[in-house]
Amino acid sequence: MTEETHNEWLERMEHDSREKQQAFMNDIARRLKRPRTTVAPVHPFRGAPDYWQEFQWSPDERIDQFTANFQSAGGHVFRMASMDEAKAFIVNKANEMLARYILRQNVEELAALRLEEELAETRVSIWNTDLQEAWKARAAEADIGIVIADYAVAYTGSITVLSSADKGRSVSLLPTALIAIIPLERLKTRLGEVLLDFDEAGQSGLPAGIHFISGPSRSADIENDLTIGVHGPGIVFALLVG
Repeated sequence: MTEETHNEWLERMEHDSREKQQAFMNDIARRLKRPRTTVAPVHPFRGAPDYWQEFQWSPDERIDQFTANFQSAGGHVFRMASMDEAKAFIVNKANEMLARYILRQNVEELAALRLEEELAETRVSIWNTDLQEAWKARAAEADIGIVIADYAVAYTGSITVLSSADKGRSVSLLPTALIAIIPLERLKTRLGEVLLDFDEAGQSGLPAGIHFISGPSRSADIENDLTIGVHGPGIVFALLVG
């Protein structure tokens, strides 16, 4: 008798598995008294309808709707005319909260704020600037995390933050409070406008993490007892700049 090779063994296992799968599905069809369906059903409609894809709010409407929706989820929204105002807000908020440690993304927009010079009594760290540092642990210790939003969506009151080597997901996830700066040109009406960019980027072009933040972290999965700040920051400030 010829000894079975490894490939032959794999083929036999594959054949047996598929036979069991067919028997299982046939049994379900028999019990439901329906013919077995082996061809995928036709989907004449895919994605959002045309009227929704064309739906747009004016810039002022986007600001109003984002503010209402984000605040209704427990977040705080402030309108700023410039990044200088955003900087003043961050400095005042850090002093008000007696923040001892702030962690920010390593991006040009935040570097230009020069928070390190303004907050002499507060340690301000920049994500991933020291390869020997335990950045996740530092993020968990931070009083405030500061990020630049990649997108925001008015209809859902959501901020979208993409992760990269300079924009670790822990910056927005682990600190006690989060301050997200949203340039107004990144505020969209519909979520579909944001997702379209991800579709066009393709699987290989997507970042490691895509985070949608709609207010502070909240959880009620244990006895429906709502708790704020369990899985993320319990305080979230959205600064609309522009």
